[in-house]
Amino acid sequence: MKTHFSPLTPKVAVALCFLMAGCHSKKKEESGKKEDKPVIVDVVVAYPESVSNVIEANGSVVANEYVELHPEISGRLTFLNVPEGTTVAKGTVIAKIYDGDLQAQLLKQKVQLELAEKTEQRLSKLLAVNGINQADYDAALNTVNSLKADMVYTQALLEKTVLKAPFAGIVGLRKVSNGAYITPTTIIATIQQTSVLKVDFTLPEEYSSSIKKGSVVDVEIDAGGKTRCKANVIAIEPQINLTTRNIQVRAILQKCNANPGTFAKVYINSAVDKNSIMIPTNAIIPDDKNKKLVLVKNGKAVFTNVTTGVRTEEFVEIKSGVSIGDTVVVGGVLFARDGKDVKVRKVERSDK
Repeated sequence: MKTHFSPLTPKVAVALCFLMAGCHSKKKEESGKKEDKPVIVDVVVAYPESVSNVIEANGSVVANEYVELHPEISGRLTFLNVPEGTTVAKGTVIAKIYDGDLQAQLLKQKVQLELAEKTEQRLSKLLAVNGINQADYDAALNTVNSLKADMVYTQALLEKTVLKAPFAGIVGLRKVSNGAYITPTTIIATIQQTSVLKVDFTLPEEYSSSIKKGSVVDVEIDAGGKTRCKANVIAIEPQINLTTRNIQVRAILQKCNANPGTFAKVYINSAVDKNSIMIPTNAIIPDDKNKKLVLVKNGKAVFTNVTTGVRTEEFVEIKSGVSIGDTVVVGGVLFARDGKDVKVRKVERSDK
C-alpha cells in the first residue's frame, strides 16, 4: 500500500515560514532576557572592629635543670646510691668506682716525696756553705716539685671515682647495678630540678617581632585535662634555625603543675585592640597572583584586589583594597561577573 503526500500550496508554505521565524525570534528574546537577569547576592557593609592576633605555637615543658649522671672514668662500681624518685641534696654521693690502685699510687708518691724533701733539705744546708754546686741542689728541688705535681694529678683521678649530685633535684630510675663495670658513656641515672619549670617553644621568623624578653604568654598543658597558666619569657635564641626558619623561645611557668616533657600549646597575643575590617573568609576569591573581593557599586559587581592579614576560623582581616562603608559580596560570589548587574538580597555589617 503506498501513501501519497500532496505538495504544499504556496500560501501554506509562506505561513509556515512566518511561524518558524516567529518562534526563533521569541527564543532569542527569552534567551536575551535570561542573560540580562541580575545575579542575586548577599552582602556585608565593611566596618572596623577590634582584632586580637593570637599566635599559637607548640612547645614542651622542661625542667629547670636536667643532667644525665655519667662517671668520668672507667671502673667497677663499689658503691651505688640511687634513691629512685627521691629528692637528694647537692653534693650527695651517688656512686663510687674502685680506686684501690690509685690509692696505692698516691701512697707510693707520698713516701717518695718525704724522701725527696729530706734530700732537698740536706742539700740546701750544704749549698749554704758551698758544699755542693747549685745544679745538684736544683735537681733535688725539681724532684720534690715533680712528686708534688704527681700527687695532685693522682688526687684528681681519685676525685673522679666519686660521682656526686651536681644540684638538688629528683633522681630518676637507676640504669645499672652495684658491681657493674662502667665507662664514661654509661648512664647511671638522671637528676632533674622540677621546683621551677620552663617551656620551650618555636615561632616562625615572621613573628619574631611579636615576642620579647619579659613578655607574658598563655600556656595550655595538654595532660589530664587542659590546664591554662601564664609564663614569662626569659630568653630568645638570637639565631633563627636555617632549616625550619623558626626562632626558639624559653619561658618560665608560673604556678603550673606538669611533668618535664609534657606537650604544651603556647598562645601569644601580638596585636591587641587593633581596628581592622574583617570579612568572612568565603568571600575571598583566590588568584594566581592576587586575592580578590567583589564589591557592589551602583548596582554592579566590581572586582578589587585586596591584601589580607590576620585569619580566624571564619573571618580574615583586610589590610587594603576595601574602605569603611564598602558593600562586599559574601553570598553568590561565584556567580558574580565584573561589571554586571547584581541584586542585593540580604545586607549585614561585617562586624556582626
